[in-house]
Amino acid sequence: MVAFDSPAAVEKLERIEEADGKLSSQDEERKLMHSVLENDKASLDAGKLINESFNRGLSSFTPDMMFAQMVKNYSIAKQIYGETLIKLASGYNPDYIRKNIGIPEFRKELRQRIAQTHQELEHQGLVTGEGNFSEQGVTLASLVLYTEELDHLISHGLAGEKANKEKFLYGAREGVKEFRKGDRYRDIALRKSLKKAIRRSHRTLAPEDLQSFEKESRGKACIIYALDASGSMKGKKLEACKKAGIALAYKAISEKDNVGLMVFGSDVKETVEPTQDFMRLLLAITKAKASRETDIAATLQKAIELFPSGEMTKHLILITDALPTKGAEPEKLTLEGASKARNAGITVSVIGISLDERGKELAQKVSTIGNGRLWVVGESDNYDQIVLQEYHAI
Repeated sequence: MVAFDSPAAVEKLERIEEADGKLSSQDEERKLMHSVLENDKASLDAGKLINESFNRGLSSFTPDMMFAQMVKNYSIAKQIYGETLIKLASGYNPDYIRKNIGIPEFRKELRQRIAQTHQELEHQGLVTGEGNFSEQGVTLASLVLYTEELDHLISHGLAGEKANKEKFLYGAREGVKEFRKGDRYRDIALRKSLKKAIRRSHRTLAPEDLQSFEKESRGKACIIYALDASGSMKGKKLEACKKAGIALAYKAISEKDNVGLMVFGSDVKETVEPTQDFMRLLLAITKAKASRETDIAATLQKAIELFPSGEMTKHLILITDALPTKGAEPEKLTLEGASKARNAGITVSVIGISLDERGKELAQKVSTIGNGRLWVVGESDNYDQIVLQEYHAI
């Protein structure tokens, strides 16, 4: 559900002094968000290009290098950049490029188009002259990713709430109890009260007949989303997992739970401690790039350090498509890491993407040791819905 601010009364008007200089970062975010919400095609395409670059393991957009690789060996270029990035950079269908890359006139046009795309990005302040993505560019990319995922969640419905049985005055309705002084009148269970009065043969409701709803609160939880950004996750798979992380952050933070992030490959590349800062999580998720090996043991160890101390639910969601590959005995180290996490009061669930039998076996052991759940999914599944189901099961 999307909530809108209600109108507030204005008690006093004050003149706002105009300030010189650059827009604040919040003003820049609002400006970028406005362009995204207005479906400005140039802004949307720019954000998608930056996102796809990160998904392909790239942190810059260098037109000369891209063009040179296309001319040298287009098949390899397509493996490096992917069809989506090539289309966004050139405006041409990748198959059309493949058929015409040998024609000199077309090469000239292709080079000009890719260079023009870079110029437009630079003009908007989204890339530097060297092609590196600017802070503003990353922000735009994150807002595009966020709005795409939010649209998807709304269209499919944001369902499910988790709760424990700890009573709390303004939680969700649960059972009923005797009405007491201090209970809200709106929480009177009218039907239950009437039934009680009838059973007592009362002709009118007496104070002792009144029943009120009990409340249940959502238990405080800290969740860390551990995102596998190894080489095999490159492209659409990584983007889908990023969107799942955004869905988790959006839903959990709206329910007052804290969410953290770990991006891992051959080591833990990025960490965000459990927080309520959605924008910080969004930017970190957006910048995640595909790398090489997979070190799950190091990820489990880092999670132990990242979770705060204190009595609360601590849950790690590990999403990966591969067996651990780093270290002399990576599988043994992974199971030891899961055991250490559980001893530290952390539960561990695994979302395994297209795992082979050996991978499933290891993932099952990790989730069993971690007292969590194993979700085995395919490459075309809706990871965001799986992650939200996992969140509601905590």
